[in-house]
Amino acid sequence: MLSSILKKIQPSLLVNFRIITRTYATKEVTVRDAINSALDEELARDEKVFIMGEEVAQYNGAYKITKGLFDKYGGDRIIDTPITEAGFAGIGVGAAMAGTRPIIEFMTFNFAMQAIDHIINSSAKTHYMSGGKVFNPIVWRGPNGPPTAVGAQHSQCFAAWYGSVPGLKVVAPWSAADHRGLLKSAIRDDNPVVYLESELLYNYKFDLSDQEQDKEYLVPIGKAKVEREGKDVTIVGFSRIVSNCMEAAEILAKEGISAEVINLRTIRPIDAETIVNSLKKTNKLVTVEEGWAQSGIGAEISALMMEHAFDYLDAPIERICGADVPMPYASNLENAAMVQTQNIVNAAKRVTQRNK
Repeated sequence: MLSSILKKIQPSLLVNFRIITRTYATKEVTVRDAINSALDEELARDEKVFIMGEEVAQYNGAYKITKGLFDKYGGDRIIDTPITEAGFAGIGVGAAMAGTRPIIEFMTFNFAMQAIDHIINSSAKTHYMSGGKVFNPIVWRGPNGPPTAVGAQHSQCFAAWYGSVPGLKVVAPWSAADHRGLLKSAIRDDNPVVYLESELLYNYKFDLSDQEQDKEYLVPIGKAKVEREGKDVTIVGFSRIVSNCMEAAEILAKEGISAEVINLRTIRPIDAETIVNSLKKTNKLVTVEEGWAQSGIGAEISALMMEHAFDYLDAPIERICGADVPMPYASNLENAAMVQTQNIVNAAKRVTQRNK
């Protein structure tokens, strides 16, 4: 088409004219490297950005997320702290009020309970209490939810906790592109953002497109993504559990059930519109999360669908969650307590076969 148009142009105008094509090269990266690259690029972009937490500097981070950043940016911007979450969280809040953009790393969000007063009462509420005059542009990041073999005090999912708090934005990325784009958006946001990672995702590998590798690639906070289209049932998850949702969709497809998978990406503000639009098509919904069922993200989604999409539901909503117990340490009990792919498959079958 383009060549036929060009033939009609006067030859004199075609001197020095070349058609330039660009190939988009994909690159396979781990989630760990995706986070590291986003931190590196934002540190280079804005001198007000700094990182603070336990072992983030000279040890390169407990999970090597901050590897190489101390050598590159020095101890003034990559700051090791004592084991005192309440202390460095409070310093971070104050630094953000003073005009910097701190990134506060918790070795696990279970330990953030030591700093909960600063996160909720200082960080989340200051902008409102100051009549909009004081901003708190801070990122609270670290692994959330269950890893394996670490017991009850290191395995809790706090998505529903932080998702209930006005003044916070809460994100829970899945893919490498999610982690890069959402972290960059979080760092540049003028509001406090809770950035929930998954320790089990750090070694997962994803392809990054040329666009997703760009230094200005951003994922908007508050927008979910349809990872797989389907017509029989909608499955909604976030963070690591999206992998299980995708696996479940593959299994269901072999049995003739077409599942649409939504990667929620943001917990607050939640993207109800994307879920409603999917439900209008599939008429059945399964929510999946690693946290507990009571007052969880699935409960919130279910309530929203009752309010905004009740007439489109052909079956009760199914919620798949972690078992309602503190996480066991024994591996057999731990596996029973954690969400497995087959749990999602079974739930999807229940809602799609209810009227058969």
